[in-house]
Amino acid sequence: MTVPPAAPGSDSPDHRPAHEQPQDGPPPYGQPAQGRPDDAQPQEGTQPHGYQQPQGYGRQQENSQPQEYSQPQGYGQPQSYAPQQGQQGYAPVEHERRREPEPESEEQRRIRSALADVRTEVAKSVVGQDAAVTGLVIALLCRGHVLLEGVPGVAKTLLTRTLGATLELEMKRVQFTPDLMPGDVTGSLVYDARTAEFSFREGPVFTNLMLADEINRTPPKTQASLLEAMEERQVSVDGDPRPLPDPFMVIATQNPVEYEGTYPLPEAQLDRFLLKLLLPLPERTDEIEVLNRHAHKFDPRDLAGAGVGKVAGPADLEAARADVANVEVGPQVLAYIVDVCRATRTSPSLSLGVSPRGATALLATARAWAWMSGRRYVTPDDVKALAHPTLRHRVQLRAEAELEGITAESVLDGILGSVPVPR
Repeated sequence: MTVPPAAPGSDSPDHRPAHEQPQDGPPPYGQPAQGRPDDAQPQEGTQPHGYQQPQGYGRQQENSQPQEYSQPQGYGQPQSYAPQQGQQGYAPVEHERRREPEPESEEQRRIRSALADVRTEVAKSVVGQDAAVTGLVIALLCRGHVLLEGVPGVAKTLLTRTLGATLELEMKRVQFTPDLMPGDVTGSLVYDARTAEFSFREGPVFTNLMLADEINRTPPKTQASLLEAMEERQVSVDGDPRPLPDPFMVIATQNPVEYEGTYPLPEAQLDRFLLKLLLPLPERTDEIEVLNRHAHKFDPRDLAGAGVGKVAGPADLEAARADVANVEVGPQVLAYIVDVCRATRTSPSLSLGVSPRGATALLATARAWAWMSGRRYVTPDDVKALAHPTLRHRVQLRAEAELEGITAESVLDGILGSVPVPR
């Protein structure tokens, strides 16, 4: 059979109209690529045997949504990713067939087991705060900072001291007061009369774990002195940047905002905290156990006497961070994280939603929790488990919503219940 010649001015023998001819390039977003294997996408929504959601994190309520947030306004309908007129469409990059993760080595299993033992070791001095200990370990794995909120006397300081002892990390404490100056935190130049020169005297921020106790009792100027240290991991004095030790984490404690003499933290500083953990009053049985320990000569200043010892070190922590970075996150889970964060920006009761920094924080914490759970991939349940501690301090309620008794927790519950979960 003879192939007919091409039409004049045509480089192709295909006589189909232009709009019917195959187009080059990847398919539009949302359409499957031709020839792509069915098992290229990781299976989402599955949980390994023994997986448990951390208590006190997500509090996802089954078949129960706040009445005000059964469906946030302007959200919940399937979103179209088709480009508008004048915009260039987004096409996903072709992914290779998912490779089976390499089996864990004995060293990797040992490091995970050692970090899991931190919770057991901290429990020798602190009773009933397992969820907070898990959150602190996740923050260390993600190189983030933590905001602890609770009434005075719930062992916030003891918790930080014990964590430093179990991981062999240096810990310094600063009591924030209304007259505290920024130089008291970061350090300052001191004149030396013997050499007739100025020398830099390091502040307490030069440590591994810095406990900023009652951070919301100091004016905003001093609070802002921590911003560079938290974000850039350095302190600039007289134009000279000075790097901070690694690892470095700020654990700031604050009393509830309703307490007298507190200054609300600025939004820019709140967004720098990876997690906000709530330390509630202990249960009756836990409080009895606290008194029982003190009755048997427990001294919170003598951690060695309480049996607290080292279970891991900075080298183990660095190796664990590198392992967490290899945890896989599928495109559907990435889209789910974005949808959850975007829903906070359209909620009718929020004046401030989650920023892109908050979305990346939720990705990092979900990855760390998946690794701690013994998995090499992230599921939507990991995102739900860490949504509350990662996002609760990044949203701001409208005044009328606060008057109606709505809380940030109920808003997040409603959003997690309304955003479609990938399967």
